[in-house]
Amino acid sequence: MPVTIDGTNGITQLPSSQGLINIVASRPASPANGTIIWNTGTNVLETYVGTGWTTLASQSYTIEYLIVAGGGGGGGAGGNNAATGGGGAGGLIDTTAIVTSASSFPIVIGAGGTGGTAVNDNYTSVSGSNTTFNSSAAIGGGSAPNSNNVSNTSARNGGSGAGGSGNPNSSTGYPGTGTSGQGFAGGTAVYSGNYGGGGGGGAGGAGGNATANTAGNGGIGIDWKSLGTFYGGGGGGGIFDSTSFATGGSSVGGAGGGYGSTPGGNGVANRGGGGGGTGGRASGGAGQVGGNGSSGIVIIRYSGSQRGTGGTITSVDGYTYHTFTSSGTFTA
Repeated sequence: MPVTIDGTNGITQLPSSQGLINIVASRPASPANGTIIWNTGTNVLETYVGTGWTTLASQSYTIEYLIVAGGGGGGGAGGNNAATGGGGAGGLIDTTAIVTSASSFPIVIGAGGTGGTAVNDNYTSVSGSNTTFNSSAAIGGGSAPNSNNVSNTSARNGGSGAGGSGNPNSSTGYPGTGTSGQGFAGGTAVYSGNYGGGGGGGAGGAGGNATANTAGNGGIGIDWKSLGTFYGGGGGGGIFDSTSFATGGSSVGGAGGGYGSTPGGNGVANRGGGGGGTGGRASGGAGQVGGNGSSGIVIIRYSGSQRGTGGTITSVDGYTYHTFTSSGTFTA
């Protein structure tokens, strides 16, 4: 009679003469020669031969996984100066793989970038860091320039690009570009009217372009597997002389600030959101800091009961989930 291995429950059929012990958490203390077990501690099929255990077969199964990088920081603004762009969302990868039981995969979670300080330099903001799993790397979101006096300073590229920042020497603030398959470009800024910063790009759409009176909203994120949680929203652009602030993408990126009193908002933790930009005020007021981008995440899921280890483990609607909000190891 052949051995039958069920993908969820291990061995379901075996000759009785071979002394089957079905699913066990550890090896039996005094096995008979020829005993076969499914060892849930090692996730392999084992047989006792002579004086020791030998792997009889390994098991492969399909995982679905989400990788999100850290979001970029929003630009900071000096007093009485132009508005700044929102940070780009962290790059997002949604794919599948076949893994073999007992194989291990290191995971590195990318940090969000810090927002720019309240000065008139080209850059004090920081781009997000990459998140890696299974030889794949989601690219950190781009950061936005501070308000400045240098013409045509472009926002940084990334998983998603940062929004442009307007300045007195350029009518258009140039956005950063996204990484193909991971995110979108930021929006452009304008230096006229109320001076709006461009929205940071999102994993699901480009950042909004500013107009003479409004800042650009952050690009939308993605609701992975339609579970109701969004990842990878861009930061909202800042505004110079208005209290009509831009929104962060999918409520994941930080909201834009400005008017000499409101800093850029921070991205939502472990969602890869970009930080919001900010701006000054025509009648005076202190400079403001840009919002911080948020850190990334890795989520792995597969059908059926738990097989692997690592991360925070939950079971919902017939799937097992392994969620990593900090670096660690997934063992299949």
